[in-house]
Amino acid sequence: MQKVKFTNLSSIVSFLLLAVLLTCTNNILAQEQATSDAQNVTEEAAAETPAAEGVGDAAAGKALFNANCAACHKLYKKATGPALFGVSQKYDRNWLYQWITNSQELIASGDAQAVAIFEEYNKSVMTAFPGLSTTDIDNILAYTDTEKTVTPIDPNIGGGGGENVGGISTGLVLGGLALVLGLLIIMLFLVTNTLKKIASANGVVYEEKAKRTPIWKAFVENQFMVFVSAIFLLLASAYFMYGYFMQVGVDQGYAPVQPIHYSHRIHAGLNEIDCKYCHSSARKSKHSGIPSLNVCMNCHKNIAAVSDDTQAEGLNEYGVDYNKEIQKLYKAAGWDEATQSYTGETEPVKWVRIHNLPDFAYFNHSQHVTVAGVDCQKCHGPVEEMEILEQYSPLTMGWCINCHRETNVNVAGNEYYEEIHEQLSKKYGVDQLTVAQMGGLECGKCHY
Repeated sequence: MQKVKFTNLSSIVSFLLLAVLLTCTNNILAQEQATSDAQNVTEEAAAETPAAEGVGDAAAGKALFNANCAACHKLYKKATGPALFGVSQKYDRNWLYQWITNSQELIASGDAQAVAIFEEYNKSVMTAFPGLSTTDIDNILAYTDTEKTVTPIDPNIGGGGGENVGGISTGLVLGGLALVLGLLIIMLFLVTNTLKKIASANGVVYEEKAKRTPIWKAFVENQFMVFVSAIFLLLASAYFMYGYFMQVGVDQGYAPVQPIHYSHRIHAGLNEIDCKYCHSSARKSKHSGIPSLNVCMNCHKNIAAVSDDTQAEGLNEYGVDYNKEIQKLYKAAGWDEATQSYTGETEPVKWVRIHNLPDFAYFNHSQHVTVAGVDCQKCHGPVEEMEILEQYSPLTMGWCINCHRETNVNVAGNEYYEEIHEQLSKKYGVDQLTVAQMGGLECGKCHY
C-alpha cells in the first residue's frame, strides 16, 4: 500500500482549534479586565467629592446651584459670571455670605473686592438671594468644591468598533466564527483529498455517472417554459419600471448630514422645546423657516457643554461629540467663549434642505398650523424622537389628498365658516365636513 500523507491530520486540526480558543479567551479576559478597570476609575472619581473645610452638603448644594446659579455661572468655565470651582478657597466665607445675599449692597459699601469683580464683569448686576440661609450657601459652596470627573467612554461602543454582546466585541465574535468556519472548510478539503488518495492506493474505481442534459439546454428545448418565462419577465419589468418612475422626486427617508449636528431628540424631546420656538414663522408664513443662529445662542450663551451622561450617550450610541458641535455653533455665530462676547467674525452655516416641494405645488404652513391647528408631527413624524432629522412622509399628491379626505374641518368659534358650513352640511348630509368637502380637492387650492 502506498504511503498516504496527512495521517496526523487530526492532531494538526486539534492544535489549530486549541490556538483559536486560547486567542479568543485572552481577548475576552482582556476586555473584561478593561471594563472592570473603567468601572473602578468611575467609582473612585465619584467617591472624591471634597467639601470646603468639611462644611456643607454637596448633594443639596447641587440642587440649589441648578435652581439659583446655573443661569449665569458654571463650575469649571467662565460664563456670564466667573467659574465657581474652588471659590470658597479664594474668598473669605463671611464675605461670600454678604456677596451672595446682596452683592449690590456690598459694592455700595465700597468693598474693594466687590467693586473689582463688578468692574471686571462689565458691571453686570448679580441677582440678590436674601432668601438663602448660611446653611444653603455652605451647601452651594460645598458643591462648587466638587472635583471634575470624566466619564470613561467604552471604545468598543458606537464609533469605536461595534456594539458589545455580553461584554464581547461583535467584531471579535464574527472574526472568531469566520476563522473557525475557514478551519472547518480547510479540514473538509484535506479529509476529502486524503480519502481519495487512500481509495486510489487501494485500487478503488469510481463509477462514472451518466451525463445529464444541461438545465439551460432542457429549458431552451421546452417552448412552453420559454413562453411562460417571457411573459413573467415582461410583467416583472413593467412592475419594477412603474415602481421606479413613481418614486422619482419622492424623498421619504431622506436624512442628510448637516454641517452642525442638531439633535431634535434632545431639544424637542428631552428638553420639550416647542417646535414653533425655533420655527416661529410657521405660525404666520408660508414657510416654517430656518432659525437664525441668534435663536440658538439664546440658550447656548450659557450652555457651552452638555452633561457627562449626555456626552457619553452621544459618543457611544450616535458617534457624535455634542460639545464639538456647540463649538461649531460658536464659530459660526462669532461668539468668544473666553470673553463672553461676540467678535463680529461670523460664518454662514450651509444647512441642507430636507423637505422640498415642487415649485408648482403651493403649501402654506400658517394655514395648517394656525388656522387648522395641525400638529407638526402629522406631517413631519415623531421629530422629538429623531437624532438625525429625516423626511418622514412621502409628501406626494396622493398623500395630501388622502389627508384632506380624512380630516374634519374645525369650525367651532369661527363665524367665518358658519354659513358655508351649514349649507355644505345639508348638501352632503353630514354633521362634520372634511377638507375635501370644503373644496380641498380643487386644483387651484394647491396649484397656481
